[in-house]
Amino acid sequence: MATDLISSETLVLEMPTWDLVGKQAFVTGGARGIGRALALALAAVIGTGALLPVALPLWAESRSGRHAGPATAPGGRELAPDEALRKLLDGNRRFVGSDSLHPNQSIQWCRAVAEEQHPFAVVLGCSDSRVPPEVIFDGGLGDLFVVRAAGHIADDAAVGSIQYAVEHLGVPLVVVLGHKNCGAVRATVHAVTRRIEPRGHIARLVEDIKPTVEMHRGRSGDLVEHAVRGNVQRVIRQLLTSNPVLNESVRRGRIRIVGAYYDLHTGQVELL
Repeated sequence: MATDLISSETLVLEMPTWDLVGKQAFVTGGARGIGRALALALAAVIGTGALLPVALPLWAESRSGRHAGPATAPGGRELAPDEALRKLLDGNRRFVGSDSLHPNQSIQWCRAVAEEQHPFAVVLGCSDSRVPPEVIFDGGLGDLFVVRAAGHIADDAAVGSIQYAVEHLGVPLVVVLGHKNCGAVRATVHAVTRRIEPRGHIARLVEDIKPTVEMHRGRSGDLVEHAVRGNVQRVIRQLLTSNPVLNESVRRGRIRIVGAYYDLHTGQVELL
């Protein structure tokens, strides 16, 4: 019966362990993936002490702290870059469909990952408060290594952070995430087209983004949107030429660096 309910996002656990308090079984973050029929079947055997083979979502955690590690695939092997990307996009599809699992957000999981982390993706994104990676990719504690700066720029600190994630944490995927109506890019467009000079440290952001705006100036359509997407590609090129760690890791197929664009209105992430 359980096998009829297994979807592409589930992981078969041959010997599941449940935390029982009275007659209640706890599986946090996984109720949607288990399905009502399977949940009822489980409830029927709780009092007997029998073990029921079940299918749990790949993201699901048990109250005891057991987990299909966020950086691993079924069988315990490390995720390949393409698998990590698919996992990330699956999370965004859940978010867009109002079907988020909100995984790995319990205090039990907080304690479980306190000593070490195994994120499966780096997200270099904008500091915009409307674009939190853990929310739009339906992740939780320890899933994503997030580096944020206005305009998703990659200064030395950002590149060093990404290098740390790749070299020391073994992260297989780096995503450069731009978004619709980016304020830092808009400020740069105004600086270029209206000669409005930014004040204070914002000038540093504008200086980084300015070459991209100049490159797309004169194109038909929305210059801000062209520049956001163009800036994602510029940062990717910057990371691809970052020696020695990132460049070598890409060349050897250990990591993949991709660009993406987040729509503030729909919540959808589009690969560039």
